[in-house]
Amino acid sequence: MVKAENIPSGAPCWADLMTSGAEGAKAFYRDLFGWSAQGAVEKFGGYTNLELGGALVGGLMPKQPESGPVPDGWSIYLATADADKTVAAAAEHGGGVIVPPMAVDELGVMAVVTDPTGAAIGMWQPGTHAGFGVLAEPGAPGWFELFTRDFTAAVDFYREVFDWDVHIVSDTPEFRYATYGEGESVRAGIMDASAFLPEGVPAHWSVYFGAADTDATLARAAELGGTVLQPGEDTPYGRIGIAADLTGAVFKLVGPNKAEAPQAG
Repeated sequence: MVKAENIPSGAPCWADLMTSGAEGAKAFYRDLFGWSAQGAVEKFGGYTNLELGGALVGGLMPKQPESGPVPDGWSIYLATADADKTVAAAAEHGGGVIVPPMAVDELGVMAVVTDPTGAAIGMWQPGTHAGFGVLAEPGAPGWFELFTRDFTAAVDFYREVFDWDVHIVSDTPEFRYATYGEGESVRAGIMDASAFLPEGVPAHWSVYFGAADTDATLARAAELGGTVLQPGEDTPYGRIGIAADLTGAVFKLVGPNKAEAPQAG
């Protein structure tokens, strides 16, 4: 198991699902990825931590009446040593504040902001809850990525606000991509999606879960009542697919390309 140790400041440290169907979601992800759910914590609105083999992989929050018409979906949180300071920096660099810093008992401090390109991003100042316990293996979070229409503004924001060590992978009109870190230290990516993000779809972050076999995992998601939004496709970064769970929350998959995948038999 690939343990998530020493997550640096600014790197994704947590992801959680807001869902209108908590029990169905628990069953769906259990059967798809092998996750187990800890007991719901009522004083936190029924929030539940999710585990893979005893290691934390994310959380689940039942949608509250005050949430309004927000669609079900996954949120990503970046690590910070000081949530108050980071929220202030976000505002200074063109971001907005959705949820101001809020202590969650001794577990840590959370906040949610928007970047200047309109994407919502959470932050987590760890207390006793350090975040992910495992990363980059089948069934665990494997990659985190921002789709944005303003690549330059996004890169500048995450560099200045979250202290990203930015590496430009490509900077051509056909493909603009930057990462936080490089090589074995790479943590997340920013994609210039201005050429293909549909009108009306805002800039947004996505979580990719690892898959031993992307196509088989997509097929299993459909069997469990989910929806395949994009079939598996080989890329230089692995075979990628997109699915939605029972209530429409979107997630992505990344696994070995077909030529690299283990063959049955």
